[in-house]
Amino acid sequence: MKLLLTSGGVTNPSIRSALVRLLGKPVDECHALCVPTAQWGHPMCGPASVRGFAAAERRWQHLSGLGWASLGVLELTALPTIGAERWVPWVREADVLLVDGGDATYLCHWMRESGLADLLPSLPDTVWVGVSAGSMVMTPRIGAYFVEWPSAPDDRALGVVDFSIFPHLDAFPSNTLADAERWAADIGVPAYAIDEQTAIEVVDGSVEVVSEGRWTKFGS
Repeated sequence: MKLLLTSGGVTNPSIRSALVRLLGKPVDECHALCVPTAQWGHPMCGPASVRGFAAAERRWQHLSGLGWASLGVLELTALPTIGAERWVPWVREADVLLVDGGDATYLCHWMRESGLADLLPSLPDTVWVGVSAGSMVMTPRIGAYFVEWPSAPDDRALGVVDFSIFPHLDAFPSNTLADAERWAADIGVPAYAIDEQTAIEVVDGSVEVVSEGRWTKFGS
């Protein structure tokens, strides 16, 4: 799987160019599945925000609203009840998975429970575009600072990549570089603090930062 891990989505021409390069064809020729599951685990999200994401409303212009050939919804909490023979073909036929933010530990739980986490290694050409928690879920740990789901056993995520991500740098009063430095001191792995104009591209283990904004790497 090819990863485009962002804080705020495809927010500038540099990130969009990276996305098109990963897709291998224009956005308007690609079929996308929206994964809203992380939203259900975060107290600031709910039915209205899930609807907005799936309907590609203006707030989601940098993710579901990019002009895809088609948009579908893949709700991970439903998958265990319908059988892999139904949903696995949907995923395999998609060019890209658009994975929205929310709580990364909740998303991680349902990626495992649904079977999607086990399927990912068999999808070498599929592009994963994550926003916030949708990016953080691919890391080893998110840090207690970002855990909002009360039932989360800890802050561990999938560990698909070997670094952690502090998103929304400077976007909120509690997401300053000083906050990121304190978070990184406890995370135990290399880490990046990224703002809304930054993405991390990962292909075959190769990591490249794509940015028109501000970012910082912690650790080696």
